[in-house]
Amino acid sequence: MARNGTTNKTNGFEQNLWDTANKLRGSVESSEYKHVVLSLIFLKFASDKFEERRAELIAEGKEKYLDQVEFYTMKNVFYLPRESRWSYVKQHAKQDDIAIKIDTALATVEKNNKVLKGALPDNYFSRLGLDGSKLAALIDSISNIDTVADKKEDVVGRVYEYFLGKFAASEGKGGGEFYTPKDVVNLIAEMIEPYKGKIYDPCCGSGGMFVQSIKFVENHHGNTRDIAIYGQESIGATYKLAKMNLAIRSIGGNLGEVPADSFFKDQHPDLKADYIMANPPFNLKEWRAVGELTDDPRWAGYEVPPTGNANYAWILHMISKLSQNGVAGFVLANGSMSTNTSGEGEIRRKIIENDLVDCMIALPGQLFYTTQIPVCLWFLSRNKKADSTRGFRDRQGETLFIDGRKLGSLVDRVHRDLSEEEIADIARTYHAWRGEMVKGEGGMVKYEDKPGFCKAATLAEIKANDYVLTPGRYVGAADIEDDGIPFEEKMGELSATLYKQMREGAELDKVIRRNLEVLGYGE
Repeated sequence: MARNGTTNKTNGFEQNLWDTANKLRGSVESSEYKHVVLSLIFLKFASDKFEERRAELIAEGKEKYLDQVEFYTMKNVFYLPRESRWSYVKQHAKQDDIAIKIDTALATVEKNNKVLKGALPDNYFSRLGLDGSKLAALIDSISNIDTVADKKEDVVGRVYEYFLGKFAASEGKGGGEFYTPKDVVNLIAEMIEPYKGKIYDPCCGSGGMFVQSIKFVENHHGNTRDIAIYGQESIGATYKLAKMNLAIRSIGGNLGEVPADSFFKDQHPDLKADYIMANPPFNLKEWRAVGELTDDPRWAGYEVPPTGNANYAWILHMISKLSQNGVAGFVLANGSMSTNTSGEGEIRRKIIENDLVDCMIALPGQLFYTTQIPVCLWFLSRNKKADSTRGFRDRQGETLFIDGRKLGSLVDRVHRDLSEEEIADIARTYHAWRGEMVKGEGGMVKYEDKPGFCKAATLAEIKANDYVLTPGRYVGAADIEDDGIPFEEKMGELSATLYKQMREGAELDKVIRRNLEVLGYGE
């Protein structure tokens, strides 16, 4: 069975391309290497789209418009001057100045397409001093990708996503700055169902949450024009990855004018989002200095988040961005569910008493490339009232807890994936609890508590547990299935096995005693 985030095709040209690209790593830092490869893939894609559109204009007898930018942008195609086209890059791939030519190509593409402002590397290839022969080999390998041949499949998106995952795995902890595992993103999307409205991610990394939101709409036959994307990313190189990731899929989005810290330079100050999806940095320390942001309106009604950990600062920031009916789904370290450090417990108590916590999910370890520890998903909702138009029952004063720590399976020694079936099971449970009409294999799904997996708890129950949100406190232990063997028969078999083991143990004791006596250590 194929796992989430992989297909049978990932052993095909993606792997071959990765093997070729990997040869560059001897002379390039891992954290920079991904920008080299992904920039070239982007340039190849932009060129393929340009050449396709150019051929259309020629076929339509519009040769006089071949160099007019608007005749490309009207079809969501980037205009590329001659020195920016892949054919030009490939033609000069074996020359000593190919790095300069690639930098020039990228700079020219960005200059001619305003939507790409700040998206592409600036003099990256020249500065890195890449091995010319290895760079030429990579160019040849990328040349074999026809990014537009298959209209039904997002080839370049598939390659880009595959490479982001591979880079995250190879960089380990550093990979978390730009990548959230696809199965985790899928789960969040299936839970909050971002069909229509504004989507926001305050720490968007390479833009994976946005890409999956658009895929969710497409897979459910919605209209992607009903979605507006807003995001922010503080790391400059990662900000560029996000802009490229959206651009290759023709996804429009407002990621702010520049890379910036969401706490200190909020580029969407008046935004009220219908959906928030995020994977903030885990347990970020010293995110503000003592005395900074103490009067920030985002903490209104709550204690000021401590300087030693930004988890609750992220939570309160996202709460401040939610619209009247907004929902948020985000990843946090498990400690966020129970900590009482530096006023965090008091903030959590108020969030719970304000009836914002809709669902809590405990996930297994080894899902992330950045850490082996288990993590959790928080789901917040501004409005838990019954809504017949959306098929929601009244969930006021109630929170759903799901324990998914036993889910997933290892895809290698250190990394675990959730399957599509597991994601669907969690999402069905949640939507059935909300009162929606949910179809399962056996017909319509009706929510009921399931020991060891899910439990709908009241505010009073959460209060009795000292406002701790760890699902294991609520779901209890799973029922042990009756195997149908009578107790007397089972006890007889266990007793016989025990007596046999005791007799064997006595014989072994005799052998050990004899061996000790032979060695002169008898009693």
